[in-house]
Amino acid sequence: MQFGLTESQEILRDSARKFFAGECPIAEARRLMETDAAYDAKLWSKLAEQGYTGIIFPEEYGGVGLGIVELILLLEESGRALLPGPFFTTVVQAGSLIDAAGSPEQKKKYLAPICHGETRASVAFLEANASWDPADIHLEASADGKLTGEKLFVPDAAVADTILVVAHNGVFAVDSKAPGLTLKPMPGMDLTRRQYSLKLKNTPGEKLANPAGLPRARGIATAALVAEMVGGMQRALDLTVEYAKTRKQFGKPIGTFQAVQHQCADMYLETESSRSAVYYAAWALEQKAPDAATAVSIAKMYASDASRTVGNRGIQIHGGMGFTWENDLHLYYRRAKASETMFGDATFHRERIARQVIDTSTFVAKTA
Repeated sequence: MQFGLTESQEILRDSARKFFAGECPIAEARRLMETDAAYDAKLWSKLAEQGYTGIIFPEEYGGVGLGIVELILLLEESGRALLPGPFFTTVVQAGSLIDAAGSPEQKKKYLAPICHGETRASVAFLEANASWDPADIHLEASADGKLTGEKLFVPDAAVADTILVVAHNGVFAVDSKAPGLTLKPMPGMDLTRRQYSLKLKNTPGEKLANPAGLPRARGIATAALVAEMVGGMQRALDLTVEYAKTRKQFGKPIGTFQAVQHQCADMYLETESSRSAVYYAAWALEQKAPDAATAVSIAKMYASDASRTVGNRGIQIHGGMGFTWENDLHLYYRRAKASETMFGDATFHRERIARQVIDTSTFVAKTA
């Protein structure tokens, strides 16, 4: 394991930062927030031209064939830019699931168009119980692949061409225009990602060949979400430090006061610790290490709390300015709060880690 980035990884990170700064500055993100779907076709085409829509997928399907660490670096920069729209949903969630669970023919049908930037996709997982545990999924497909039920908080579904519905008995690719499928907007805290309720009534779907690939796909998506959260935390820290250097009180910049310095130091600690955790999780997933699932949960557990803390401290240092619509900090805080619960909050992952430790201990005891 290397404790630093390779030259090519550093080039990817730097080029991604320049791309997002030029093509999606915060003013553009605010503009897209005001649209119905927070989606821009021109921006999507530019993402595809950069190869970002196929970054970790095999070249035979039109992908770039890079690793999970490279995906993490890209998502950290997209989080820093507060990238709106269906990029995370399509490439990370849906793309990873198709890659892990689809047959070669299904990958040609569903994954290749994603890599080329021709289609968008979403994943319908949550139900009324709001549980991220696959064991709590009740929707079940009939023997002929028809789906009836409801999914909630389906991200970017309005601009998706394909929706992957996770059922109790498999994962089904459903055409967004299939009969019996209806969408309804749902309110959400993060204005850069639209959420929808999805109702299905005898809606036909194509079952993916290898549903056992769901855990790995969720692991990749969870790690990528943490990386995005890290990018947001870093930007919140940068904004706060910049403000502390320029805002004056009692004739001095507030950054000279020890109480403010301590707050900024805590924000830095939370951000760097989250970054280290997700970098290791990405490496573990790439190497298929035995502790990969635990590493992902540790990263998400820590970042879920850290991103909220960083946002709180940043807004506190900004004072009343942090709550104003014109200030960008609250936009990152909204994203952090939405991401905190996505794929399970800290409590969910603490319990998941405990179960993994217990299962490992039981296995060792039986084989000793």
